[in-house]
Amino acid sequence: MTENIQGLVIGSSAEFSKQITPENIATFAEITGDTQPLHTDPTFGIKTRFKKPIAHGMIGAGIISAAIGVNLAPGKVVVYLGQNMQFRAPVYPGDTITAVVEVTELDIERNRVSLSTKVNNQEGTEVIRGDALVMVEELQEDS
Repeated sequence: MTENIQGLVIGSSAEFSKQITPENIATFAEITGDTQPLHTDPTFGIKTRFKKPIAHGMIGAGIISAAIGVNLAPGKVVVYLGQNMQFRAPVYPGDTITAVVEVTELDIERNRVSLSTKVNNQEGTEVIRGDALVMVEELQEDS
């Protein structure tokens, strides 16, 4: 029998896509307090190497989290233990980004799942790459 954690085996994968709107960026800035003008001010953005505002990199990280919790292990308890990321390219308002996660290792004894992670934009450009470690468990029944 193939070793698995909550049905996940090495090679299990999932995706999650989202179009990033100016409203998403404004909401993220409001929630986190990160109102850096690179993300929020078109006049400032035009003076940067990007020539317009860009989305916060951590919005892409949130898309990775959604791919894991919503599509890789739906209905399971997923606890994020770690994430390494390299930000490779900007995400602009209007871009649709897709996170792809794949199981690379299982620690059966500790319910740990290692994942490769990447986020691409609608043109296939890699905007984030990295790896993650999560714990995946079954929801506990009432006592």
